[in-house]
Amino acid sequence: MSGHSKFANIKHKKEKNDAAKGKIFTIIGREIAIAVKEGGPDPANNSKLRDVIAKAKANNVPNDTIDRGIKKAAGEASAVDYEQNVYEGYGPSGVAIIVETLTDNRNRTASNVRAAFTKGYGNIGTQGCVSFMFDKKGQIIIDKEEYEGDADELMMMALDAGAEDFSEEEDCYEIYTDPDAFSEVREALEAQKIPMAEAEVTMIPQTYVTLTSEEDIKHMNRIIDLLDEDDDVQNVYHNWDE
Repeated sequence: MSGHSKFANIKHKKEKNDAAKGKIFTIIGREIAIAVKEGGPDPANNSKLRDVIAKAKANNVPNDTIDRGIKKAAGEASAVDYEQNVYEGYGPSGVAIIVETLTDNRNRTASNVRAAFTKGYGNIGTQGCVSFMFDKKGQIIIDKEEYEGDADELMMMALDAGAEDFSEEEDCYEIYTDPDAFSEVREALEAQKIPMAEAEVTMIPQTYVTLTSEEDIKHMNRIIDLLDEDDDVQNVYHNWDE
């Protein structure tokens, strides 16, 4: 796991999120609705909702916005029913791309995702065509600028809580967990007031693809930008070594 920090990408994502707060609020609002529907509105009894709340706070979503989202999801029996779908495909030079969506209109979303791939000279493949190239893991990123404690203590704290792997990179610490252990590890670190720049279950590439052609880089950025702009798209994973 170690040796390939993606913290620069995360910071880049955060800057984009800060520039488009409406998008991240929409994403998290839908995740809250799904979590409440599946496990109820009480975070104490709903670990998935606790994880979404932690993600919301990491993305600077105000507490009152989170509370409104939970109350709205809990109070609307006729609330919009979101459907989760995953699309897999290839970008330029065989870059593997996974797109997770949450939508109330599958046809609209499928059309938009397909158009993003096409405009970036990529193509959508069949289910499972690239997911085998990724590992599903809980990932917790701790910015060294935010955490002044001892690295060894942090590592032992994470491993004792159930983490699988810990690595120290130039500007951050990275903690990886089994998806089923993610909530427990995140909450153990949260209880110790450890600041987390990112904490979520994600897809980690097993290998990375380097793009050398300016055209390929332009087309790959086109795919990512179009997907980022789509409110139905929750997450985009790829193995491009930016």
